[in-house]
Amino acid sequence: MPDAPRSSVSSGTGRASRARPGRMLVIALAWGSCFALVMWGMRDAPVLWFAALRALVAGAALLVATLVAGRGGRLFPRGRAAWGLIGVLAATNVTVAFAAMFASVTGVTTGVAAVLSNSTPLLVVLPAWWLFGERPRFAEIAGVALGFGGLLLVAAPAGGGRGAGLALAAALGIGAGALLARRSSGVNLLALGAGQFLLGGVALAGVAALVEGPPTITWSARFVAVLAVLALAATALPYLLWFAELRRASITSVTAWTLLVPVVGVVLGVVLLGERVTLAEGIGDAIVVAALAVVAYANRASRRVEGGEPDLDQIRRYESCMGTRRPDPAASVSTPRPCSRGTGGSPTRRRGGPGRSG
Repeated sequence: MPDAPRSSVSSGTGRASRARPGRMLVIALAWGSCFALVMWGMRDAPVLWFAALRALVAGAALLVATLVAGRGGRLFPRGRAAWGLIGVLAATNVTVAFAAMFASVTGVTTGVAAVLSNSTPLLVVLPAWWLFGERPRFAEIAGVALGFGGLLLVAAPAGGGRGAGLALAAALGIGAGALLARRSSGVNLLALGAGQFLLGGVALAGVAALVEGPPTITWSARFVAVLAVLALAATALPYLLWFAELRRASITSVTAWTLLVPVVGVVLGVVLLGERVTLAEGIGDAIVVAALAVVAYANRASRRVEGGEPDLDQIRRYESCMGTRRPDPAASVSTPRPCSRGTGGSPTRRRGGPGRSG
């Protein structure tokens, strides 16, 4: 795989693209299935050891892909700064996020864990403004406030205890990783994924050894299948797509798509695991998803305003003056207007309103 292009959103002055829907749907479906897979896998392995295996298997697969694509180790970065960034990503995006997410499902249902650990869009709006100049609109700020209210309702049935807190810690880790991803634009995506998953997995294995002792894993066919699906289809692939989109689109635009992850997690928890959704949890889930939708819609609206909309009246006058537009038979005025200054040039875009032509 060739090196990914550098981010087009390095500052607030750059104009970002929106996240690509097809890729984001794959990410949402893959991550939404993680919670049911984690519950199945924990029948045969301790929590932290299972999280470490997930990271190590994903990292090993990406390492093989990196070596094959680069015909050796040519795709790996060679500077201290790049490896320092990979180390920080490994700590936040893998060690903290994976450990907290896996442990959270032992204290709350998978639906609650899915909602809380994927509240990242609500957590990165203000940091993205401060770090990259992605100024939030009023609707985005309102969405953040609404979302935190929903989070409180979701966490209330768990008493605000360990499971809810761990799920929010996972969201913080993922959010930190999303913000740091902007700094990794010069690193090949395969090498970036291999490095952070292997380093994060080794750290997770060390924590698991201290907390849970030697691994006691039942290597059944079911566990091997669950681990393979979780590590490859629900980790390695979506994380490559995730970092690719974070490099090319605004952080809010990308992270807002994770609003689908809790929906998938709740549905799979009910259908596959027979979990029940209480009234408070259901209301809280709906509020969180609605808040994320508000953030996503506000981001799309801001893209339209920043990009500008074509002034159709000016385009018609320009075409008439240049003789490239056929007369409109339904027009009430048959005499063409003379080309005056401001209309003979190329058409402009509206930015501040209908009265401004630039």
